[in-house]
Amino acid sequence: MATAEKKRPRSSSGGAEKRPSRKESGHGNQLPLLTRKYIQNLLKVNMEGPYGPEWPSEEKVKRREMVAPEARYIFVRQSSNAITTNNIMKQDSGLELTHEACTEDRLIGFVHYRFVLEEDVPVVYVYELQMEPSAQGKGLGNFLMELIELIACKSQMGAVMLTVQKANNLAMAFYKKLRYVISSTSPSRVDPLIGLEKNYEILCKAFESEAKSRLEEGN
Repeated sequence: MATAEKKRPRSSSGGAEKRPSRKESGHGNQLPLLTRKYIQNLLKVNMEGPYGPEWPSEEKVKRREMVAPEARYIFVRQSSNAITTNNIMKQDSGLELTHEACTEDRLIGFVHYRFVLEEDVPVVYVYELQMEPSAQGKGLGNFLMELIELIACKSQMGAVMLTVQKANNLAMAFYKKLRYVISSTSPSRVDPLIGLEKNYEILCKAFESEAKSRLEEGN
């Protein structure tokens, strides 16, 4: 759903200094090979259509982003008994999500997010929210965004931000339903003429007054 394909946020140390309590790291450069292949394949399945002819070049950029050290993930797994989430960054600034490992499970989706700076405001930036087609429409996307917003608040981030392709009408409607608005940093608001040439919008949900002023109102 969400992508950060055009505007690359600056990394922030804001809430990102805590280390995971478990052996498996949540950093993109330490993901197991099979997991890396899974998220790359799912991204292609879901996003090749919305990107159209731009996809080959964007895919190369996204593959680099997904394995960067600052990339963090929440994975959704489905077992024979239930669907569970697995946040392999279990302790982002005090937030702990505990889930039992299943003996027989499979990945069905993920969120890639980072702690970054936007207009000098520390935010959580959602680079990707991707679910398998069979898992869509079941409320999992809403649940994952609730977790992201909880991580942002617990980490004292000013907002959650993300980038959506204009052609991805379902994603745009999904985020607007969650009360995300077009950010003042989005090209269409910076300069309407430039915005017409761009194929994406930057969305935002602010949690405190300074973030709202800078990222939503453009003050």
